[in-house]
Amino acid sequence: MLKSSLLSASAAVLAAVSLAGCMTTTPTAELRPSQPVAHADTDASLYGLFLAGRAAMDLGHGQVAADYLARASEVEPDETFLKESAFTAALVAGDVHRAAALAPNASDSTQSMQKLGRLTQAVDELAAGDGRRAEALLVGDPLGPPHRAASALLLPWAAAEAGDWKTALTLQDARGDRLVTEVSLLNQALLFERNHRYADADAAFRKLMTDGDGASLYTAAYGEYLERRGRKADADALYVAALKADPTSRGVLAARARLAAGKAAPPAPSLTEGAAQALLAPAALFLADKQQELGLAYLRLVLRLDPQRDEAWLLVGDSMAQAGDVEAARAAYNHPLPGSPDYLGARARLIETYQSATDAPIVLKLAQDTVKASPGDPDALTLLADALRTSEHYQESADVLDQLITARGDTASWDLYYMRGVALEQAGRWPDAERDLKKALSLKPDEPDILNYLGYSWIDRGEQVKEGKAMIEKALATKPDSGAIVDSLGWAYYRMGDYDQSVQQLERATELEPADAEINNHLGDAYWRAGRRTEAAFQWRRVLTLQPDAKLRAEVEAKLRDGGPADTPKSSVAAG
Repeated sequence: MLKSSLLSASAAVLAAVSLAGCMTTTPTAELRPSQPVAHADTDASLYGLFLAGRAAMDLGHGQVAADYLARASEVEPDETFLKESAFTAALVAGDVHRAAALAPNASDSTQSMQKLGRLTQAVDELAAGDGRRAEALLVGDPLGPPHRAASALLLPWAAAEAGDWKTALTLQDARGDRLVTEVSLLNQALLFERNHRYADADAAFRKLMTDGDGASLYTAAYGEYLERRGRKADADALYVAALKADPTSRGVLAARARLAAGKAAPPAPSLTEGAAQALLAPAALFLADKQQELGLAYLRLVLRLDPQRDEAWLLVGDSMAQAGDVEAARAAYNHPLPGSPDYLGARARLIETYQSATDAPIVLKLAQDTVKASPGDPDALTLLADALRTSEHYQESADVLDQLITARGDTASWDLYYMRGVALEQAGRWPDAERDLKKALSLKPDEPDILNYLGYSWIDRGEQVKEGKAMIEKALATKPDSGAIVDSLGWAYYRMGDYDQSVQQLERATELEPADAEINNHLGDAYWRAGRRTEAAFQWRRVLTLQPDAKLRAEVEAKLRDGGPADTPKSSVAAG
């Protein structure tokens, strides 16, 4: 099967969030709470509130769920699980202020919920500018695992807000935790700068760059500090060195471009912005460790402190998208604005949420707007090229890729040749497409997408069928659960006249990709050739329910009308 995907500049690898029901604040008319329920309501009313809350959670309406569960907790204040459910729903939905008010206390909840509740209250107080209350919540009964790292990283910022500079500038005991060690050192450097102790700030930054496992992660922060101190040459040298190690670092690229343009460095972070930056590290770690509910809860705390923290919005969007809450994901991806280092990554992810064939005009408009906001940016142009191909503007897609390949010369990557090869093949320019696909394969010989596309193209054209089949089998060895590649293998057997094997492979392909119109169409053809006419007709009718494009719809309708496929399998074609 011919299938190319959006080649994003970056892709987050995050698992689906387990608490899928508490993930958006979108209201729903059917589940909107009415007036508050009196405490004297019956058990039936309590049960109804609980069921309504669960239903809202299942539909992805976290704020509505929090409303119902909070009211249920009011009806039965001694039910611990109701309080915890209301607190969690509000927190994960992003209503941190309300979650802080609902936070379980020592008398009515588990220790783990008490700790998360106290952390939530500390963040809410700090966001409101009450550093003393935030500091008191963090230095009282110590927050143990899994919140100890967050407590240690937030405390300096809360102390600074409270005017307790001794605590603010003291490195926290990391207890062997490398993450806490490094982020605490970054905190200290930024707080020294805020306290006008510039020599100490510089020393802390240099220690972080020398000792930190992820020194490149802190390059932009140190470079911006150097720029603020008027040391632009030192900042540029730092950026150049970092880009030699990682030429794709978008944050460093943006910093160097800004410096070259003579623009001022970003100001030092405010206390709440610094706290948000510190808390983002454990949030990302929870997500990487598959602790999805805690990770999302921490992201909401980050955004309570700094609603403009774009990295957090991207992670929220990724979590929502993988949980199936597409509208909430789109809302999150829309937060980064042009000029942000995360803007293009957010736009790529936003575009990926539009998967239906009918979404092609939306995808194209989004890509065009992205290029307008980031003129000349290679990643923006790559998005446009892919969107043009999806919208069936194949030659225009190839033209954009011509620009990118010409600009990069000998350094043009395999994916650009692959994308142009796909566009040219779909534009009907097979010799040029074959040349590009072969070039892509020479640059990355084991890439399954290239192997599959070129192999399928040969087979579908009746050219080099055996070689094409071998390439598809090689691709399948790398991606055994790819419905597109299994489909290609099934179609290879079809073209070679082995209909029983074709049916076997294509049935598996439809199990892997049940909503793919083209795969279902292929299975219908294989059924027909295998003499299973009733099943073939059923399969073709199913294709018509899967939003096929106009060309495929016309083809399938013709088969149903005329009694079978018009193509002739090319089993007699010599395969070389």
